[in-house]
Amino acid sequence: MDEYQSTLSTAIGLRVREHRTTRGWTLDHLAQASGLSRRMLINVEQGTANPSVGTLLKLSEALGVGLPELVEPPAVRGARVTRKGEGALLWSGEAGGRGVLMTSVGPPNVVELWDWSLGPNDTHSSTGHTPGTKELLQVLEGSMEVDVQGEIHTLTTGDALNFPGDIPHSYANPHHIPARFTLTVFEPGLTATPRKETIRA
Repeated sequence: MDEYQSTLSTAIGLRVREHRTTRGWTLDHLAQASGLSRRMLINVEQGTANPSVGTLLKLSEALGVGLPELVEPPAVRGARVTRKGEGALLWSGEAGGRGVLMTSVGPPNVVELWDWSLGPNDTHSSTGHTPGTKELLQVLEGSMEVDVQGEIHTLTTGDALNFPGDIPHSYANPHHIPARFTLTVFEPGLTATPRKETIRA
């Protein structure tokens, strides 16, 4: 894990622990709510894990907060600039692709702005997010395929797509030339500070 990822992982661990203790949850409670193992949660909170986007989404959904709440600096009043290279790198593909969360707004209605790239034959799959989630993307370079619950959409430079993000979907680049796209994710009705509660079996 390089210095950047180590710093990000430490920050994520602190956020997860803060939201968990705000709820009054034990690690076992969060494990039950998220479907993640207790060992994984310990590693995340200690900053020794480099959690995948899928793991972070499970945590954000279990805690009732948007993904940015776990990975971005605290919100500030007024304008906030994210310089090139300062976004949160949350996914790396085997062929050089990257998923970078650049900025966000919310809650209660969370909006995320991502800068994505897919190397040759890179694929990123996602389970459905929280109910009501919408995704909008536009291809900036190259071409790609978006699979929305089995329906394939082939997109080339300049094309845009709007689809439900609360069903399984994936982004793929089946070509030999890298592709790049911008992605906006809208998640309605998330709470900023979860209520203190316990999980019932």
